[in-house]
Amino acid sequence: MLKQKSQQHKTWGYHRLAAAVRSESKLVFSDLLAHKCCKESGIRSKARPYHYRKAGEEHIRFPNSVKGHWDACEPMTLVVSDMTCLMNRGVRYEWTILLDTFNNEILAHALSRNGNATPYYDCLEALKQKALHLNRSVTLHTDQGSVYSSRGFQLSHEGYPILRSMSRVGTPTDNPVIEALNGWMKSELYLEFNLRSTDDLLGTLDRYVSFFNRERPAAALNYKSPVQFRLDQGFL
Repeated sequence: MLKQKSQQHKTWGYHRLAAAVRSESKLVFSDLLAHKCCKESGIRSKARPYHYRKAGEEHIRFPNSVKGHWDACEPMTLVVSDMTCLMNRGVRYEWTILLDTFNNEILAHALSRNGNATPYYDCLEALKQKALHLNRSVTLHTDQGSVYSSRGFQLSHEGYPILRSMSRVGTPTDNPVIEALNGWMKSELYLEFNLRSTDDLLGTLDRYVSFFNRERPAAALNYKSPVQFRLDQGFL
């Protein structure tokens, strides 16, 4: 079953493969045994490893207020956003994501081409609407990209309970949750959702987000999906 699962999910490591097999088969075995079986069978994750980069400068107006404290105790406490590039049928797209660090749930996503800033504002609008129902503020942490740093983006959330925080220049380790997930998500999209050649790009991304939120087991969530983890913690 490990081999079958690895063929279905080429980006998963032995921990996630073992959790999925245990959940579906009700077999009892350790991750160590799964690791040995994967090694013997030549099963390896095809996701790319992360490489360290030296830290840069703080943003003048919005310094990094998170400073490594990613232990959100409830949903919509600390939200992150980022853009990653995707290729579909030889065309380069920019995919912007809004993610809740409480359970790594994708709250909103939008797509563009040729540097269009609209997806950034679409995700911000989704955050603004969610923030209106809170009795407290929500922190939005981003990198220092041109849109996030722009005066227009700052003005767009004035009057809303949104506090800003920014990573240091060229320092993805200041936003590790979404930076780490970006690589995994792109690998899954290319290897398991046929993103490079699909004729339905937006539909594929929607299906992936639904899979990511409701079905994909996450190691950081004790191999529960983001939605399952949130519900198990008593949040609707």
